[in-house]
Amino acid sequence: MNETAKNAAQSEADDKAYTRLEKDLTAVKNDIAHLSQQVSEAVNALGAVAQSQARRGLRNARANVESVMSDASDRAGTIANAAQDAASSVGDTLADVINERPVATLAFALGLGFLIGVTWRR
Repeated sequence: MNETAKNAAQSEADDKAYTRLEKDLTAVKNDIAHLSQQVSEAVNALGAVAQSQARRGLRNARANVESVMSDASDRAGTIANAAQDAASSVGDTLADVINERPVATLAFALGLGFLIGVTWRR
């Protein structure tokens, strides 16, 4: 009977150990599921932050491009006005010279035409 009592005690200890192991295994599974959920939430939050920063960067880039384009447009307008003023000034100067010295202007034009013709033939 001693042997039977030992076997019964061993069987009962094995059952308790198995039950404890099942509880521990269930606890580990729950912890893993909880950890998985936390990782998923962290990844989603990180994605939202990255998307927000990308949008902010895009807005800043657009603002910078618009500023550069505005500056370039202003500079181009200023240069165009200066060129127009210079052309007008040259035109006025040529008109004054032609009116003051028509013979000298005609001689200069003929000489320039001759030089262009000689250069063109070569």
